[in-house]
Amino acid sequence: MKYSHSIQGVLAEKGTQVLMVSPETRVYDALALMAEQDVGALVVVADGKPVGMFSERDYARKVILQGKSSKQIEVREIMSVSPPCVTPKHSVDDCMSIMTNLRVRHLPVLENGRMVGLVSIGDMVKWIISSREDTIEQLENYITGKYPA
Repeated sequence: MKYSHSIQGVLAEKGTQVLMVSPETRVYDALALMAEQDVGALVVVADGKPVGMFSERDYARKVILQGKSSKQIEVREIMSVSPPCVTPKHSVDDCMSIMTNLRVRHLPVLENGRMVGLVSIGDMVKWIISSREDTIEQLENYITGKYPA
């Protein structure tokens, strides 16, 4: 089943708030923000443009396992650089393909070079489940005669 709905619809439902940090942010401070906001990743922004992503995975693999101190290093030292970005016009299918092929869990959404949102793999799954539930309900209404003719 194809999901041609645009990411614009996903953002309209989930909201457009994007949690961001600068490359100079201390890893410890970024982790504190993530814990406070209950998120697993932050967009790293310089000059208004996304230059990286910082995630729990980055922390686990590049700080803890390498014996570094999160209070001493900056996000720039461990972030995943050059995140793939999408536009509000990309489809849910497009985003799922990008996430799967590039093995990423978050995609900044840019419009005219300006960040307008962030979508995660969880957002995509939620959207797909909701879309399937809507389709099932429409089919049930059609079968039972409740569907408007």
